[in-house]
Amino acid sequence: MSAPRWNTLSPHRARALALATLAAVTVLGGCASMAPPLERPAPPVASTFPNVDPGAPGATGPRAGEIEWQRFFGDPRLKRLIEIALQNNRDLRVSVLNIEQARAQYQVRRADELPTVGAGVSASLQPSGRGRTGNLYAAGLTVTSYELDLFGRVRSLSDAALATYFGTEEGRKAAQITLISAVATTYLSLLADDELLAVTRQTLVTREESFKLTKLKFDAGAASELDFRQAESLLEGARVTLAQLVRQRALDENALILLIGQPLPAELPGGLGVTGPQVMPDLPAGLPSEVLVRRPDVRLAEQQLIAANANIGAARAAFFPRISLTGGLGTASTELSGLLRSGSFGLTLAPQLLLPIFDAGRNRANLEVSLVNRDIAVAQYEKTIQTAFREVSDSLAGRATLDEQVRAQAAQLNAEAIRFKLADLRYRAGAASYLDVLDAQRALFSSQQGLVQVQAARVQNLVTLYKVLGGGWSGETASPRP
Repeated sequence: MSAPRWNTLSPHRARALALATLAAVTVLGGCASMAPPLERPAPPVASTFPNVDPGAPGATGPRAGEIEWQRFFGDPRLKRLIEIALQNNRDLRVSVLNIEQARAQYQVRRADELPTVGAGVSASLQPSGRGRTGNLYAAGLTVTSYELDLFGRVRSLSDAALATYFGTEEGRKAAQITLISAVATTYLSLLADDELLAVTRQTLVTREESFKLTKLKFDAGAASELDFRQAESLLEGARVTLAQLVRQRALDENALILLIGQPLPAELPGGLGVTGPQVMPDLPAGLPSEVLVRRPDVRLAEQQLIAANANIGAARAAFFPRISLTGGLGTASTELSGLLRSGSFGLTLAPQLLLPIFDAGRNRANLEVSLVNRDIAVAQYEKTIQTAFREVSDSLAGRATLDEQVRAQAAQLNAEAIRFKLADLRYRAGAASYLDVLDAQRALFSSQQGLVQVQAARVQNLVTLYKVLGGGWSGETASPRP
């Protein structure tokens, strides 16, 4: 194919024609997208959350998404651990890098909507008549294969890339919420482990003393072997529990180290026990529609739906003609030294139209793929809403019952402690058997463990409620280091 012919013009006419061409390209390239109207499905959940009393404490007040995590958590040590995690956690770092990648991809798609102008120098052979050829030298600005977006294909791809970029930002917020919640929950588990270890070690000391006393009585014939073996069994049971708790604490510490991305610092602020005041404010549940708007994972699913819908427009536009434009504006001369002479300005335009006639069903298949992807995005959007509704409902159910469970467990512990003292006094006075003492001792230890566990569950449920209501992504103080 021969090189495009340059039409020599005066500099004034060349500039005027270039401006007119650029204006026409801008108008033609600004056509609307062929994507269908976006229809967000109605939330497939109930209009209100179960287990919500509008008149209960905490029914009104700041929403979870409006409370920075620094204000929600009152434990200074936990705050410091969260700060370290936000700086070092690798999952959050990947989320931030995904944002940068999506931003760059969107910029690439956005650039496709505008002509790419470059400086070029060319030399070619051109027919000069009577079967002869001559040299043609050209230098100036060039536009190569710019697509006139008459049917919105490029615009639709740009819209899809923009929605993907917005989605990655929501994904980063969701990752931060999950990270903060995981750090807090693991830290509270570690505090519960310490409380349980203290209770178990105290119980172990008591049972060792009881075992020694029973053994002395058994050796002296004042106690039966049944009493001796019962005391021995309780002692070894406490040792089993102690070994399990030591192992569990090591596992929880390893999990916390992974979350913060470094070994636990030697110097940390003083912390609060799991049974201490954690200063976590009550959170209003609100309506499901409000919660779903605040949750980043739901907004991420919505952006994915928007991107899938935009891709339908690009697939539809592929059925229509595609026009690309190649051109140049500069100087042209049959001699290399003539490029700088006056009167050598030239303009070349080479439009190309491609009309799809036969593609073996490729465009039809691509359209079907985009339609199915949109349906998948709708289903994922609805599933995300349902999952969010279930998570909030579960946490609200915990809030409605765990306070009463803590109160009842504390009352039971008090009763078991009194029972153990009375059983021990009766045994020493000869009015009760040693089996009564052992049974009371076993029940007391179980109640002590139960109280610590339910107190930890109550505080961890508040952390989970804060997370599922959309709190935790605001108030960040640091970004992950690259």
